[in-house]
Amino acid sequence: MTTALPTRAASPRLPSLPALSATADVPAPLDGALIPLTGGAAGADRVADVGGVADVGRVADRASPARRPRRRLGPGRRIPYGLAIGPALLLVAWIAASATGALDARVLSAPWTVVATARDLIADGRLVSNLLTSAQRAFLGLALGVGAGTVLALLSGLTRVGEALVDGPVQLKRAIPTLALIPLLILWFGIGEQMKVLTIALGVVVPVYVHTHAALRTIDARYVELAETVRLSRWQFVRKVALPGALPGFLMGVRLAVTGAWLALVVVEQINATSGIGYMMSLARSYGQTEIILLGLVVYGLFGLASDAAVRLIERRTLSWRRILAG
Repeated sequence: MTTALPTRAASPRLPSLPALSATADVPAPLDGALIPLTGGAAGADRVADVGGVADVGRVADRASPARRPRRRLGPGRRIPYGLAIGPALLLVAWIAASATGALDARVLSAPWTVVATARDLIADGRLVSNLLTSAQRAFLGLALGVGAGTVLALLSGLTRVGEALVDGPVQLKRAIPTLALIPLLILWFGIGEQMKVLTIALGVVVPVYVHTHAALRTIDARYVELAETVRLSRWQFVRKVALPGALPGFLMGVRLAVTGAWLALVVVEQINATSGIGYMMSLARSYGQTEIILLGLVVYGLFGLASDAAVRLIERRTLSWRRILAG
């Protein structure tokens, strides 16, 4: 005995199957396969034979909308020697203005005049001697300020007692310009090398302290809990957790400190100095030698740019594990 299957008329409660849609995702056909382009009964009459007749790529393009290229929001790839482009454009503008006569030589000497003056000063040894003196002052003050700022930041950032004793005086110094302390430093230490180095160090200590202290206070508390769980000592915690966590902020502070060191050096070398680039510039001002003044400014700028580039290179190498916007 055979049983007949129920039909739509015999079983009205049986739900009808949905018709195939033309936008449904279908797998890529094999050779000789038939692709329905529309659903329902009408779709049975419209098929595309892709077995060597129709192009599969054209069918896929008609079935799916074209993809739009993704828009990149980052700054893009790093430009080779990008840091030198801005100074090079300034140099080109200076050369063009001097060559066309738009810039009076009595106001601003031409670049070739500055180059000739530098060659003469190098030949008689004055430029090299003053340059070494200025570099020694800058690096001594920078080392002293960076060391003091790091130690103070560790004391203030890792202990509440250190914060109560250190943070207030440093913030007070931050509100007082370093150059305003020069008269007091002259009364205390005279006009010798000690006053100049201390002035540079005072201009360096604040940015190193502020950025290192902020980085220490933003270390994830879970790392501190993990260090307590594995029973690290205070020194081990500082060496393995605190210092690596504060390294990005410390390097940012060092970048600002390098710039501050050269800015302070420009000022202190023009106050009763007997050597240095600033002394050479001050002496040239008395005789109206603008080419020597420009040469001193160029030397200061090149030293500052090179120092900042060196710190940025160290930062990029040390923090190469970070994935940041700058790349």
